Amino acid sequence: MELLTPTEMARADAFTIAAGVPGAVLMERAGHAVAAFAARVTVAGGRVLVLCGPGNNGGDGFVAARLLAAAGYRVRLALLGDREALRGDAAFMAARWTGAVAPAETVDLASADLIIDALFGAGLARDLDGAARALVERVNAAGLPVLAVDLPSGIDGATGAVRGAAIKARWSVTFFRAKPGHVLLPGRLHAGEVTVADIGILPAALDVLAPRAFANVPELWAGHFPVPAPEGHKYSRGHLVAVSGPAQATGATRLSARAALRAGAGLVTVACPAEALPIHAANLSAIMVRPVEDAAGLAHLLADPRLTTLVLGPGLGVGEAARAKLGVCGDRRLVIDADLLTSFKGEADALAQALAGAPAAVATPHDGEFARIFERCPQVLEAPSRLERARAGAARLGATLLLKGPDTVVASPDGRASIAANAPPWLATAGAGDVVAGIVGGLLAQGMPPFEAASASVWLHGEAAREAGPGLVADDLIDALRPVYRRLFARLGAV
Repeated sequence: MELLTPTEMARADAFTIAAGVPGAVLMERAGHAVAAFAARVTVAGGRVLVLCGPGNNGGDGFVAARLLAAAGYRVRLALLGDREALRGDAAFMAARWTGAVAPAETVDLASADLIIDALFGAGLARDLDGAARALVERVNAAGLPVLAVDLPSGIDGATGAVRGAAIKARWSVTFFRAKPGHVLLPGRLHAGEVTVADIGILPAALDVLAPRAFANVPELWAGHFPVPAPEGHKYSRGHLVAVSGPAQATGATRLSARAALRAGAGLVTVACPAEALPIHAANLSAIMVRPVEDAAGLAHLLADPRLTTLVLGPGLGVGEAARAKLGVCGDRRLVIDADLLTSFKGEADALAQALAGAPAAVATPHDGEFARIFERCPQVLEAPSRLERARAGAARLGATLLLKGPDTVVASPDGRASIAANAPPWLATAGAGDVVAGIVGGLLAQGMPPFEAASASVWLHGEAAREAGPGLVADDLIDALRPVYRRLFARLGAV
């Protein structure tokens, strides 16, 4: 589940080589993994064009070409640059290739059943231009299936960004661990189906690297997931309060409240102005409703210490009244979203101060809300990737930050981050964000730590969308959580 930046991957290689595994052995294994995958996705004896670049990625390509040719495939190899300029292990592997080497700039692409892209790997440090960019654009225009070695050429392994132009691959074979560029957009769209091959990088390298970025999968947070105990009861699973605004904006609060209850909170109360109380009461059954007009009324409600967790933002209303309500909640577990985030437009430090006393806090902005909060923080907005922006925002707020999107990033102030890749496109619908805020709240109410709760909520949200299917509306996500929970609990050995 660890994601390694290109720099971290280079350190893992160096660690393994220093421990006695020659770099040429690692390259041979990498090429073998690529050749084995290519053999699975093209016909026996098929026509394979291997495009090699000037570095170690090209060396992997030379190995794959040699092995495929030996297995009876009709292999052509083309090199970008001069063969004499190859160095180290790449030069050694090129010398073992006994076939022809065509210039990549002019090679015919049309007569291939499969193209292996071994031009540039995850460590690309500049935008492609000139002959390299022209070749990438030719490959994309050819419309042939492409297998990328490590990462499609032109994708930044650390950020997922397109560096000038990038190969659109159907498959990618990477080594030891995936890279952030495999899961961050647009890199994920270019990488296609990603296979991680074991080439003998020593697992102990992870102890040295202590990576801080992870794929958002259950293994990341399952050890903290709240499984109901046989001796438990609703009061032991936490009491959450979803704070509502005026009558005309109640639906978002109900979505959050219902999602929190479905996520496992023992009790949920909606606190709302008196004018909104009949609307909520008419549309809620297992959720209680209490009249709360303003911050003073909310403080009075919170005099009950059993109310441990709050969701503020969905349907709350924007402005000073919303900020005042946050001001009386500082010693509770908090999820802040939507209107409350907008109420702190341009005031990230004020929001951080308001959250400072909370035992756990999760902010759940989408990109627009994120930009509004941090509009006076260029060091946050100008971070080089979505991953680093989320990390910078979390550090600035001193709270876990869930940056919503098709590649949702959850970041902790301590630098840990998860990147989700399981959200289907039909999840982009009105109210979906209110649901994920409620799921986070429901898990926080049960005592789950904030980074793990936010990461789990994102994964559950994506799985619920897959379960509900195309055409879903936000309400469908809440019902779809039931089968998702059933499968998760079976995976955890809890059913």
